[in-house]
Formats: sequence, C-alpha cells, structure tokens
Amino acid sequence: MTERPQTSSIDPAEVAKFQAMAAEWWDPQGKFKPLHMLNPTRLEYVTTQIAAQFGRNRDDARPFEGLTILDIGCGGGLMAEPMARLGARVTGADAATGNILVASLHAEAQGLEIDYRATTSEALAAEGQSYDVVMALEIVEHVADPADFIATCRDLVKPGGLLIQSTLNRNPKSFLMGIIGAEWVMRWLPKGTHDWRRFITPDELAAMTTATGLNVVDRCGMVFNPLGWSWSLSHRDLSVNYAMTAVRDA
Repeated sequence: MTERPQTSSIDPAEVAKFQAMAAEWWDPQGKFKPLHMLNPTRLEYVTTQIAAQFGRNRDDARPFEGLTILDIGCGGGLMAEPMARLGARVTGADAATGNILVASLHAEAQGLEIDYRATTSEALAAEGQSYDVVMALEIVEHVADPADFIATCRDLVKPGGLLIQSTLNRNPKSFLMGIIGAEWVMRWLPKGTHDWRRFITPDELAAMTTATGLNVVDRCGMVFNPLGWSWSLSHRDLSVNYAMTAVRDA
C-alpha cells in the first residue's frame, strides 16, 4: 500500500464552533439537546453492529469486554461513556480541547476509565494506534476533507474490525429538517452549526469508504417522528440522518 502524506482533516472554524459550546455537552436541554434525543437510537445501532461482528450477546452485563473502541470526534463523551459501561476499553479523541476537558471530568465523576485525548485521527494513525471499532459519529460533515478523513479512519481499524459512521444526507428534506427545523425553528442548535453543502449522501459516503478498501456491510436511517417526539432506526428511510458500517477484512 502506498503511504499517504500526513495531512490534517481538521477544519479550524468547525473546531472553534464546538469548542465554544463545550460546557453544555451534558445539559439535555442545552445546545446538544438533539444529540441527547438521538443518542439512544445511535447506541442501539452501534451496539447491534458490534455484537454481530464480534459474536457478542448484548444481554450480557459487559458484552464488549476485551474490545478496543475509538470514538473520534467524541465531543463530551455521550457515546464513549456507554461503550465503557458495556465493558470496552475506550479512547475518546477530539480536536477541541474544551470538549476533552468536559468529557474527562464527567467520566471521572461517573467512575469510568476512558482514555480521552485532545488529538486528531492523523496523529493517532501516525502513532500506529489501531482499534477493533472506530466510531466517527456526526463528524465527517465537519472535516476539511471527508475522503482523506475516512482513509485515516481505515488505518485506525484493526483487520476484522469495524468503522461505524453517522452523518446527514444532502437533499431538500435534510435542509428542511436539519437546518431550518433544528437550527432556525426549534433552535435546538445555534444557527450555523451545520452547513448543508457539506452534508454527504449515502452513496457518496459508501463510495469514499469502499475506496479505502473497507467493505460496507450496512446502511441505516435514523428517523425522527415529530408526533411521537422520538427516534427510530429504518433501513428504508435514509433521507436525513443515517449511519453506515464497514468492515476491514482480515
């Protein structure tokens, strides 16, 4: 394999936006309210994929014991903490130092051991780090070069391991719900949190992922029901939020 140059996928403007909101990560009614609402559905998807790949029983007390998981772009730790409770050895990485500070303090208060690092995917890859599972959730739409970022994530996945991504589709419906609805009307997020032009269609994400040599094995929508005020998984509706799982062949 040809060695790729070590460039950075970090977009300083995107990092600065989340750095400014860091202190609110664990406020379920604050600026990250949409992620708190979405998190149980994200967790359902991620744990199902991991259990299937590694032959684990999700009903066990610590089903992911012995697995290593990287949460790249971990924010305040909304996904890293449940992964640690399920027994995994978790590393949380984020370019925004404010996020890492908040995440570390919260994990300590919960009695959880999580290796939080203010670093980038490129730096981890340069160190030769690798993990059974790499989670890149709601981050690919914020990086400078999505294709290069995904290639770096591939380098961080052990053979036989998983890359699990989630992001937003790019179409009129996602603009209506993800920008107008979430930011302008409901004010769940500050205006400008997302740039619709940076949203990525499932086919685009799959193409960038398979170009790295990973094998895409699942695509699934995460659908918001405004009547029930709830989220659910759907393999038929990937029109707004969706997740994708890829395997690095052994």
